[in-house]
Amino acid sequence: MRSARRLLAAAAALTACALAVPTAAHAAGSAQRQDTPSYREYVSLGDSWSADVTVIGIDSTHAPVGCAQSSWNYPKQVAEQLAIPTFRDATCGAATTEHLVAPQRVNVLPLIATGTNDPQFDRLTPTTDLVTLGIGGNDAGLAGAVTDCVNVLPEPLGVSCRATWTAPDGSDLMSRRIADSQPKIVAAVRGIRARSPKARILLVDYLAGAVPDRGCFPYVQVHDEDLKWFGARLKELNGVLARAAADTGVELVDTYSGSIGHDVCRPPGTRWVEGVLPVSTNPPGPAVPFHPNRLGADHQAATVLAAIRQG
Repeated sequence: MRSARRLLAAAAALTACALAVPTAAHAAGSAQRQDTPSYREYVSLGDSWSADVTVIGIDSTHAPVGCAQSSWNYPKQVAEQLAIPTFRDATCGAATTEHLVAPQRVNVLPLIATGTNDPQFDRLTPTTDLVTLGIGGNDAGLAGAVTDCVNVLPEPLGVSCRATWTAPDGSDLMSRRIADSQPKIVAAVRGIRARSPKARILLVDYLAGAVPDRGCFPYVQVHDEDLKWFGARLKELNGVLARAAADTGVELVDTYSGSIGHDVCRPPGTRWVEGVLPVSTNPPGPAVPFHPNRLGADHQAATVLAAIRQG
């Protein structure tokens, strides 16, 4: 999502000399390799939650280092598990639907890496037969909103992001922006179909990073009502993705339902999305706040693989 620049900058300060660039993807533990691949050419598109952005274990095989793709992101796991011979991973931190058709200047790791990610659609060809797309959070601005929710002091101190996004008439401004992102996602799916008419397209939603009925201040330094507000907006965003999938006749991959109980309020080893503190145990070391860790990526991969194999 957008705001990866600020989030990654905080984590990068802890690990500027610890960057590793492995190129082999790790397989999800619950997914087994198929003997015969069903697909010959797979292209993955999307933002930081599909790139599973990281500050360690970055893989620059498919995109600039500044995109911060992890070596264990779900597209790489899917490609490896299905032994797909041609694979192109265009996912990039901070990407919006605009960056599907326009180049994206990336410098999400200040002082460490810059570069330009070519338009993500450039990886598509008429022979592409499998596409995953995870996009929308940056179009709505939801990632930027959650970083603005951080408060080191308890209520009523600090500024409530929920209040910031409440209009004078009481309506939720973020809800409006989320709803407005649906036509952009629909257009993105249609753009894929125009370029790769034979492709099976899977639209991948967002993990349950926060849940709408609980907070956990000070464990996560976001006021409880604000964290619940963010969780509710995340559900709305996934609803938009579900409607976009229905409108375009493509498959929705529901990673959210299976991730409930693994949100930012859970302890290390149980949570699949990291909280405010940029440190993880999966893998051990610096992490990107409010983004999936390795366990989250494994869940995404297993869920996408299950959907592919059921189809």
